[in-house]
Amino acid sequence: MTGNTTDPNASLVPRPSVLSLAIKEKAALYAAYMPFLKNGGMFVPTTKAYKIGDEVYLILSFMDDPAKYPIAGKVAWITPAGANNSKAQGIGVHFPLDESGQRARMRIEEILGAALRSSRATHTL
Repeated sequence: MTGNTTDPNASLVPRPSVLSLAIKEKAALYAAYMPFLKNGGMFVPTTKAYKIGDEVYLILSFMDDPAKYPIAGKVAWITPAGANNSKAQGIGVHFPLDESGQRARMRIEEILGAALRSSRATHTL
């Protein structure tokens, strides 16, 4: 037995990227929220390359809310650089069906209220 205690397979499983998104105003939250995903989700502007299904760790914060919302989600949407209609490059992170995902979704929908039914354009649709 050698003194090497590292797992030889550890490097084969990529660690989830950590992304942080601070929403400063209600209009920005509306544009980034993805209510059409089963558990809700957020569009996160990024130039980093991702694939559908990649795991990401997202830390959300909203306007005057001092709480942080950590979410272990998966990439469910990709807007590439140079997309039509000058949409921002980034990814959509699908919230998990766990307490963290539901807590974030409920808080977002509480902040947005009636604006959820708006027909204004968003970063995704």
